[in-house]
Amino acid sequence: MKVDFTRWLPAIAKDSYRKTALSVAGVAALGGLALAPTAAAAPVTSGPHQGAVAAIDLATGKAASPAHQDEQPEQPVESGLTTGSATGKPPAGKPSRDQLIPHGIEGAQSRVPLDDAQLANARAIVDAAKKTGVGDRGAVIGVATSLQESKLYNLGHLGAYNDHDSQGLFQQRPSSGWGTPEQITDPEYAATAFFTALKNVGGWQDLPLTTAAQTVQVSAFPYAYAQWEEQAADIVQQLW
Repeated sequence: MKVDFTRWLPAIAKDSYRKTALSVAGVAALGGLALAPTAAAAPVTSGPHQGAVAAIDLATGKAASPAHQDEQPEQPVESGLTTGSATGKPPAGKPSRDQLIPHGIEGAQSRVPLDDAQLANARAIVDAAKKTGVGDRGAVIGVATSLQESKLYNLGHLGAYNDHDSQGLFQQRPSSGWGTPEQITDPEYAATAFFTALKNVGGWQDLPLTTAAQTVQVSAFPYAYAQWEEQAADIVQQLW
């Protein structure tokens, strides 16, 4: 069943910077796809679909698009937000580690350096978590989900490398009712839509991160979200 999120959400003001979505060039990686929210998880597959593999290869410089064969891939610029793990007591006014990761870490963890665009998108997700009332734990789920789906890049349509019509920070699909392409490539709208769906998941606060995220996203890789929980917690703690 398709869900029209546009009737749930208020009109969201967009400025020209935050509306900009990345094409293949400059993308860090591409994860799964976001269908309309459902409680049924997709089957686990052995690896990424071919469109995702191609996009990842292009973004990491392992392959070049036909139109850019002679161009060198841009190197990511690390921001002041490091990828190191937070330790000790949280700064004043910041959520604690126990608040951010109440159920403990599941499995091996992954980390990526963040550039300014990724950091700005993370801020948009954290701000939407505050506005929608899902709190700091919801923000961790949102940031971890976007790290898996798009590495916190606001992806536009990737052409031949696109996974169906998935776009934006959460790889949401217009054909599944998440909104128009313009809406789902607006970070504030996309994050608000994600958190609105998350709030409809019964007992999401008590679920492991990967279960809560998967119930919303219905990814072909339902356990992949767990690997980003630690970095997502570090990001939220610093931006909250």
